[in-house]
Amino acid sequence: METEEKQLEIPNPKGLLASLCMVLMFSVMNGTMFNIAIPDIAATYQLMPSEVSWVMTGYIMVYSVGALMYGKLADYYPYKTLITFGMTIFTLGSLFGFFAQNYAMVLVARVIQALGGSMIPALVFLAPMRYFPKTRGKVLGIISSVMAFASGVGPIAGGFIAGFLDWRYLFLSSALIIVTLPFLRHNLPQETKREGYIDYPGAVFIAGVIATLLLGITLGKPWLFLVTGLFLVLNFYRMKMVEKPFIPPHLFKDRKYRTTIITSFLGITCLFGMMFMLPIMLRDVYGLSTMAIGFVLFPGALSAAIIGQKGGSLVDTKGNVFVLYLAMVLLAAGFFLLSGVIGTSVILLSAAVIVAYMSFPLVQASTADILANLLDNSETGVGMGVFNLMNFVSGALSGAVIGKILDVYHPVHPVNPIAYEGETSVYSNVFLGFSIIILLSFIQFHIFYKKRRQKKQLANQMYG
Repeated sequence: METEEKQLEIPNPKGLLASLCMVLMFSVMNGTMFNIAIPDIAATYQLMPSEVSWVMTGYIMVYSVGALMYGKLADYYPYKTLITFGMTIFTLGSLFGFFAQNYAMVLVARVIQALGGSMIPALVFLAPMRYFPKTRGKVLGIISSVMAFASGVGPIAGGFIAGFLDWRYLFLSSALIIVTLPFLRHNLPQETKREGYIDYPGAVFIAGVIATLLLGITLGKPWLFLVTGLFLVLNFYRMKMVEKPFIPPHLFKDRKYRTTIITSFLGITCLFGMMFMLPIMLRDVYGLSTMAIGFVLFPGALSAAIIGQKGGSLVDTKGNVFVLYLAMVLLAAGFFLLSGVIGTSVILLSAAVIVAYMSFPLVQASTADILANLLDNSETGVGMGVFNLMNFVSGALSGAVIGKILDVYHPVHPVNPIAYEGETSVYSNVFLGFSIIILLSFIQFHIFYKKRRQKKQLANQMYG
């Protein structure tokens, strides 16, 4: 044990944390910047909306699978090896995209980017457990705040680069991530490969489940869900056949792990839904330009960056459950406020966004810390990989569902009694629905935690 502790000793913890935050900033901004560029890519290659959507669909699909795979590999391979491989592949994909001559090359570039870039969230969220055990909550808060801030800054940066230069330069700016690699390698400790069995056939079946599910959601093809079911059956069969399947089934049998994953999934789904819907609403209701939309959302991203660091410290001092409760209350309140102020002043709307947005890092930091306490050291990678996977699936799910709601649902009267009537009703009702989902998630987590605490107290009385 002493040998392992010496091996994991970090020569410069602050330098490592700064490097991790920098690489995460590049990664998150890469995704959000390309959202802005989709209309320009469609115009360049004369594409239909369904065709150009593959710029994001293909990326999210590969990214989701990759985040889970890298998480599993992190249980066995040194971080230096995985980070070097992932960042090199990501940079090569970015350069390939910059010099792309046709749309097919753009799609290939995005897939290569995702193959490498999915390493980043997988390892960045694992690093606090391995390298910062004493200040894990604080570090998770900082990392989550960077993620939230980058998601808000991305559209502004993307609009600026695509507007003043060309959308191809988004690829070139993404390639700059490679400058962080020497700093990461210098600050990471030297580790050796750990022996272990990796269930590659099981990984293929899980990848099939994720890929067909995301394709079915984003493309609206019901028959793909039948293929998802087939892959699920194959995966369950594989779990019974091998001693160490890719995802240990006992993870989901742990009620506390399962409940925390569900709570995180619902919270992040609503947050991503807000991020997806707000630009559409600001364009349709307020008639704002892309750059103006970015500035309306920027205060929310900045508040997330600030509150995330404070919230991370709260995880260490007040406990992860307390911070999760706080996050859910803020999130429900923020969505309710948004439901009521849509159609009023843009300043009021931006203020309501701040209340909801600041909960982003709190949800991620608290749930990640809860899961870290539940997971065995040998299963931290795959356990957190499932956490990251569910976050990305929630993004694809919320975008597809909300897009469909906006297409077919056109109410005149809002459910919220303080909201404006008219064309804004659909947005008001969706945000009110988000608020209700968060409250239900809060209740189910509280009921479970209360039962868990009562069982622990009873056990202590019996055996203490």
